[in-house]
Amino acid sequence: MAVYTVVSDEMIDHVLLQYDIGQRQSLIGITQGVENTNYKLETTEGSFILTIYEKRVDPADLPFFINLKTHLAHKDYPCPMPIAAKDGQVLRQIERKFMAIVSFHNGTCTASPDLEQCHAAGAILAKMHIKSADFTMPRTNALNQHTWQKLADQIKTDLADNKHFSQMSQIQKWLIQIEKDWPTELPKGVIHGDLFPDNVLFEDTAITGVIDFYFACQDMLAYDLAIMINAWCFDNPEQFNLHKAKALIAGYSAHRMLQDDEIKALPILARGASMRFYLTRLYDLIHTPKDAQVKPHNPDDYWHRLKFFHLIASSQEIGVS
Repeated sequence: MAVYTVVSDEMIDHVLLQYDIGQRQSLIGITQGVENTNYKLETTEGSFILTIYEKRVDPADLPFFINLKTHLAHKDYPCPMPIAAKDGQVLRQIERKFMAIVSFHNGTCTASPDLEQCHAAGAILAKMHIKSADFTMPRTNALNQHTWQKLADQIKTDLADNKHFSQMSQIQKWLIQIEKDWPTELPKGVIHGDLFPDNVLFEDTAITGVIDFYFACQDMLAYDLAIMINAWCFDNPEQFNLHKAKALIAGYSAHRMLQDDEIKALPILARGASMRFYLTRLYDLIHTPKDAQVKPHNPDDYWHRLKFFHLIASSQEIGVS
């Protein structure tokens, strides 16, 4: 989250006239994150998050994100509940940009999850997969494996002769192998697609909120778990923590048992997840202006993950009991 669009007190007071959520008490910008502008909004009726969707979010995708969160929240999943205005609509406009107000969740994210938090995170992912099973609104994964080669080709065109340029020959070899080995018949459903530790709110070891659904889509459920193994189970870029992976997978399996073909596919899915985030982070590093408000994530973390997962021969080595 970040603050790209400045909202004055007068502007938010005008917006609140369209809602039944009380009068403004405070509006504070939230500086973490990269995609959208976010404010914490305090009113006489409670606490909320105001999100203004910036240019990286396709307006055509907004109904999917809004309806998915509404669907999950109605099933007592701990995600923000979109708040409808007096006319029944969730999406409004401010400064010629779409916006929405959602419920606020207490809690903080952690940069270094412990074993109990990894277990809880695995469980909350499985619960999302289960509770969204009857959500029928479609959205294709815009960053699926079929897009990675095109993204790599664009990066090679844009890169200067630096250390990342020298990595691209190995990336190309891995891309060919990943595409060859990629499974196609695994169980599919709605995935979060970005369930990193900074998108899960905790109070101690209890999860109080799951946020940032802007990569949610339909894809293989085990791929979502592979993304989490990448994001939650490294103590540093080159140190995989098997105990965290076991806890994460055990938490997931307590609510949704992995099928044999999903277990077998986990190493290749983990390689694919590493590749997806390496390429998108490297693309952002190249194309983000040096004076941008938000600094891009380091792609090198996922270069090390790629090397690690290409040495893995079995799912047991990444946490499957």
